[in-house]
Amino acid sequence: MRRPQRPSPTPDDAEPVPVRGNLPAELDTFVGRDDELAELDALLRESRLVTVAGVAGVGKTRFASRAAALMEKRYCDGVWIAELSAVRDPELLEHALVAALGLTDHTHRPPRTVLVEHCAGRSLLLVLDGFEHLRDVCAELVRELLRRAPRLRVLAAGRCPLRVDGELTFPLAPMADDDALELFTRRAAAVRQGFRLTDADRETARELCRRLDCIPLALELAAGRLRALTMEQVLHRLDDRFRLLTGGSPNALPRHQTLRTAIGWSHELCAPEQRLLWARLSVFAGQFDLEAVEYICSGAGLPADSVLDVLDELLAQSVVLREDSALGGRYRLLDTVREYGAEWLRATGDAERLRRRHRDWYLGLATWCELDWFSPRQADAAARIDSELPNLRQAMECSLESPDEIHLAQYLAGTLWFYWTGCGHLSEGRHWLDHVLAEESPHDHARLKALWVLGYVAVLQGDPVGAVSALQECREEGERSQDASAVAYAVHRTGCLSLVTDDAARAEELLREALTRYREIGELNSNVLMAQVELGMAVAFLGDLDGAEAICDEVREICEDHGERWAMAYALYVLGFVALQGGLSGRARRMLEEALSIGHTFDDLLGTALCLELLALITVVEGDATEAAVLQGAADRIWPSVGLPLFGSAHYGRPRLQCEERARTALGDARYDAARGAGRLLGTQAAVARALGSAVDAGAAPEAAPGGGRAGEKRRPAASRTTGRGGPELG
Repeated sequence: MRRPQRPSPTPDDAEPVPVRGNLPAELDTFVGRDDELAELDALLRESRLVTVAGVAGVGKTRFASRAAALMEKRYCDGVWIAELSAVRDPELLEHALVAALGLTDHTHRPPRTVLVEHCAGRSLLLVLDGFEHLRDVCAELVRELLRRAPRLRVLAAGRCPLRVDGELTFPLAPMADDDALELFTRRAAAVRQGFRLTDADRETARELCRRLDCIPLALELAAGRLRALTMEQVLHRLDDRFRLLTGGSPNALPRHQTLRTAIGWSHELCAPEQRLLWARLSVFAGQFDLEAVEYICSGAGLPADSVLDVLDELLAQSVVLREDSALGGRYRLLDTVREYGAEWLRATGDAERLRRRHRDWYLGLATWCELDWFSPRQADAAARIDSELPNLRQAMECSLESPDEIHLAQYLAGTLWFYWTGCGHLSEGRHWLDHVLAEESPHDHARLKALWVLGYVAVLQGDPVGAVSALQECREEGERSQDASAVAYAVHRTGCLSLVTDDAARAEELLREALTRYREIGELNSNVLMAQVELGMAVAFLGDLDGAEAICDEVREICEDHGERWAMAYALYVLGFVALQGGLSGRARRMLEEALSIGHTFDDLLGTALCLELLALITVVEGDATEAAVLQGAADRIWPSVGLPLFGSAHYGRPRLQCEERARTALGDARYDAARGAGRLLGTQAAVARALGSAVDAGAAPEAAPGGGRAGEKRRPAASRTTGRGGPELG
């Protein structure tokens, strides 16, 4: 069935759709600072790099985010914020920026190359928040980005300047008196229902703000105390604290000590269990949820059934912040508050135990998410890992610190295979896999799992040398240690490599062997289904279309039974290929459109590009050569982020050549080249929307995968000793 022809963009009218970026929504009202916002706006018009610098707690993050939001319309490629405070390893800085910019790159290119190429021709504002502990590497990276990307502007927020040539520094002072009073009043009203500032107590409130140097975080901590104290009591206690520290003259207290003093005073007023939870919460990186808090932080002095009530008290006192997300309510400590808690945790001598408890929880979380990947909760598993990535990184770093625990880092890096390969994070996955495998470990199973995952990642990155090296070592060591699972996976991924390098006969042989081995050990998961899909593709390339259809129909049935969507997309791709070869373009289109929709949900650029290429051929077969050329151009734009287009494979590349030949014949060289060039201007979201004939907002976030579980559905990870394939032994 031929679809209605759509008006095709031309080079003059096919401007990229404006992109919004990733600025978080404001959860409460921004107060004051109008003059400062105007001044910062003027500085960013004058310089391409402006750093908002100031003491801890002065509101740098909120101020920079507010300023960026007000400037959003000036940047057609969006305003993007990278929160760097949870990134401890300088080597992860570039990966963090790639993730913050929403980039998906499957190649073996360094992330810096990806960043430079993405920013080079775009008009965007990059906000770097909390960079001070990474200042040297951050400055060097910003210097190169600004040099290579003339339309890029950077707004940094930290406790010190970056010290890059051309940088303008905007020192952010504490709030003006009236703004500070308004902020304190608003936050107090949020804590104590019915709170209103009367004429009688206005001067008390002003004095309180003055004593706190009008530092926003200090004001919010003081406002949090109004649930239990009057303003006069808060002021009196602060006054006593300041006089004690300064020998009687509160004016002698340096401003950089004011916040620390206010935090310390708030800490003293906490009940013992509140102070204990505050200290233990400092082990988290970035956001965390209640289940993690209950497991990691409960124990001596803090029973598990009391954690929620104690956490609620810290929320009321503004020690802990609550943030809404697609996964439900989550929590976070501001950096300064976390640093204070970490000092107390170290003083208790309990820091190492809490770090390992944190590590064990996230090992369990990754194990459950790997299991959930083969279920209707597949999309939730991807979202959960995405939100927990800072904590998972910290868990790997913790395990790498002890030779006796290297195998846990290897296990964790391998267990996240579905996130690295299925959700567009190959580059960071390669970083961690190389890192953990550089260390020796006597635990064969964990190391072998990391090896086959490394081989899989290398195949997808177009690195056959790296793939062969990892997979051969995995197979040899697996046979030596009689690890049947490792051998099966090594054979499977070697067959996958043969497939994409055009040795379809060898691919069929290896993939059939792998499937036999999987059956012998009772393995059934998304990897096993992908082996069947790849076998179907090899069989199709060898001319057995009926055999390929039968194989992938079976995969589709299993996927439907288990709620699996990711492998389903690739099965549908093969079924679409088979249908098109058999002259059933309507059936082929239905298969490919569903495959494209699913693959895009998981940020799977490889699947997206493959589907666009095949949909282009279907479109020209149906008579719309112009639209076919546009879709080819859209695929052209994606391939550099995937690797060699269509793997450089003659088999995979044949549909593209057929499409180009038919479209050029129908349109002529000039019209074909113009339409294909216009397609290259389409972003991935816009290209997918166009291919699906839908009115999807090109700046919208991907939807949850069809058939996925409820957003926010959680499962308690097995966080103690686990056995079998589910996880490592934690002893």
